[in-house]
Amino acid sequence: MKFANVISCVLLLAFLQGYHISAQYKKDIKTTRILFIFDASNSMNGKWDNGKKIDVARKILIKLVDSLDKLNNTQLALRVYGHQHGFPPQVCTDSKLEVAFAFNNSLKIKKKLNSIVPKGTTPIAYSLGQSANDFPPKKNCRNVIVLITDGIEACYGDPCAIAIALQKKNITLRPYVIGISLDVEIKKAFECIGKFFDAQNEEEFEVMLEEVVKQTFNKTSAQINLLDVANKATETNVNMTFYNKITGKILFNAIHTMNKNGRPDIVYLDPKISYKIVVHTTPKTIIDNIKIIPNKHNIISAPAPQGNLLVKQNAGNKYENTKFIVRKAGNKETFIIEQSKTSTITIDQPGLVNFNMPAKGFGSLYVMRSKKQEWICNLNEVTKDVFILQPGNYRAIWRTALAKKMNLSKIKDFKVVSGRSVTVKF
Repeated sequence: MKFANVISCVLLLAFLQGYHISAQYKKDIKTTRILFIFDASNSMNGKWDNGKKIDVARKILIKLVDSLDKLNNTQLALRVYGHQHGFPPQVCTDSKLEVAFAFNNSLKIKKKLNSIVPKGTTPIAYSLGQSANDFPPKKNCRNVIVLITDGIEACYGDPCAIAIALQKKNITLRPYVIGISLDVEIKKAFECIGKFFDAQNEEEFEVMLEEVVKQTFNKTSAQINLLDVANKATETNVNMTFYNKITGKILFNAIHTMNKNGRPDIVYLDPKISYKIVVHTTPKTIIDNIKIIPNKHNIISAPAPQGNLLVKQNAGNKYENTKFIVRKAGNKETFIIEQSKTSTITIDQPGLVNFNMPAKGFGSLYVMRSKKQEWICNLNEVTKDVFILQPGNYRAIWRTALAKKMNLSKIKDFKVVSGRSVTVKF
């Protein structure tokens, strides 16, 4: 895909990789890492507002780097493209990490920016693909990319395809695009990768860049209202699984909780992610039309009335321990037995699981199949329980009934082996 018009834009792309299952919910992020990808292609010599595009972009970025360098737990890095080879010929691999991640390295970045002379072509897609390797493996990080470019994809690369490829690697792209006087077709080209803003002059460009970076550090909160039959947010004490809607990856689990004021507890979310929430009621409730507004308190509501089924026998019924099937009306699906044949089901020897809780609380038990979480039953209002389970990988999520915060939910992953017992303590 080739962008026909010259544009100037900023892309903020959040790379969220390798988080612990509940780290994002707890906001246990120790370091914020921001990689700037800077366009030094020949087209950046063009005029814009009160000067050349390269001079305007360089001045604003240096000012921003100075302010970011003063923040605690923040690392910066710089990748540049289009600066090593002249044009023509077209060198579509002209992209280099010039300053690696480190604390307090603004002087290195400013020195490199001041020495850059725009020369070559504009390999946007290639640079985005290479940038995934610029982040050294590190836990508890918020990883962000800010791409400053005049926007023409000169190497026939497809940023949309790169976004999809990175998503398949569990890297999420939710960019903000700041462009200058783009026509409708160019704006549409960015719809596949992010939200678009149009800057009309240098001042707006600076304000929008600062706003985009500010959203990296600000908290976006949400509360999940589970509605009863009267449409009131009274349902609670049920596990919720938060998924990345695009990749299907489980982000975290939390037992829904009412705070000390009797309202649903607050969870902090990354606005750059598209979420799907599965509420493990019976049957489960799925919330997948979620719109998160950055830097705001978001209300997410869904009908989730809960009830119980109690089956009683009439007085005098001589058949005790009667087995029965509860089936949705109109659904007659059962295991099929073929005529004149013996159908065999082989069941592995089970294992024994002992659950020990310090107090009564609320929780759920899941079996893990192909990295997917399938609900088995709830672990409510018990301090000890014993389960006979088939061999496999399982997950238990539990919170004490006295807790008023969702981040007190505990997660235990364990394995059941045939003929053996395992103890799970919370």
